[in-house]
Amino acid sequence: MNAFKLLTIAFSCLAVASCGNRAAQSTEAQAEAAPAADTLTVDYVLAEADSLVGQMVVISGFCTHICKHSGRKIFLMGSDESKSIRVEGAEIGGFAQECVSSNVTVTGVLREERVDEAHLQQWEAQAAAQGGEEHGDKEAGCDTEKKARGEQANTTAGRIADFRAKIAERKAQCGKEYLSFYFVEAKLYEIQ
Repeated sequence: MNAFKLLTIAFSCLAVASCGNRAAQSTEAQAEAAPAADTLTVDYVLAEADSLVGQMVVISGFCTHICKHSGRKIFLMGSDESKSIRVEGAEIGGFAQECVSSNVTVTGVLREERVDEAHLQQWEAQAAAQGGEEHGDKEAGCDTEKKARGEQANTTAGRIADFRAKIAERKAQCGKEYLSFYFVEAKLYEIQ
């Protein structure tokens, strides 16, 4: 064999080995970045929430917001802004500011909050007693939480009226006289 053929074979072997090594590294990096097989997406948890309430779940999503008042709530977004779930960290003492704009995996119990007429009446009485003082940046509460619930009203009275209208609509459609909002009680979390 001449030197040129030998050199060509050597470079070919190096190229094949290098490409194979890059593919292996790429696959390993993807495996580290991808959620584990038993990790659920925000979209899946919201779609299957009725059957998951009270169960321990591992959920992963993009953190769009951390509650600035206590740092004990974050919001994870699913495939788009209309799919978002609140994560409460009371048991873990709060979330690190680094969660925001990061993918976060949370292990916790899925809970259901029901809003019915009794809840709305209690909210009205509480708002009257407090003189409008509420959680969030504005009188009507946290914008991120309102967005996660599909709310659009900007006052407490408007929010309550909207909930009443949605409850009436749900009762007409499926006989349920309440709205369900789901959240996760975090036991632990990890920033990806």
